[in-house]
Amino acid sequence: MSLINTQVQPFKTQAFHNGKFIEVTEQSLKGKWNVFIFMPAAFTFNCPTEIEDAADNYAAFQKAGAEVYIITTDTHFSHKVWHETSPAVGKAKFPLVGDPTHALTRAFGVHIEEEGLALRGTFIINPELTIKTLEIHSNEIARDVSETLRKLTAAQYTAANPGQVCPAKWKEGAKTLAPSIDLVGKI
Repeated sequence: MSLINTQVQPFKTQAFHNGKFIEVTEQSLKGKWNVFIFMPAAFTFNCPTEIEDAADNYAAFQKAGAEVYIITTDTHFSHKVWHETSPAVGKAKFPLVGDPTHALTRAFGVHIEEEGLALRGTFIINPELTIKTLEIHSNEIARDVSETLRKLTAAQYTAANPGQVCPAKWKEGAKTLAPSIDLVGKI
């Protein structure tokens, strides 16, 4: 079953954020757009490149009214040390969420049972806690956060403009479509 258009289930976990340990729950997500970026584990090879990419684009996420959460199956204690020792991870100004119980990785369908790690999963969640986009792929393939930003903008646009859809490669300001029988076979 797909998680698209389903509600985020209740959860409670700890994160390292801006030099402090904080609690993160589903209530933390309410009222704003959120991006969950699941990664296999701290202190791996590809993960710091993705965190650095997210950090380099964090201002754009904030401008769009969205919070970014990086989630691994490690503890928030590990994330503190990772943040302090990796130059790439040290750029993160967003929460680094620990999921040592694997509750989040299982709830979002990215848990690798045999390894106790997560697949690379990206989820955009609206202010009402509904999952609007998801992408899950194999761990050897790192993501490009600019595509996540594009999807976030499209999700926000369609939420604000019911009856409109964003065509392929849509970017903010580009033309959208209003589905109708008149368009069938014409595009």
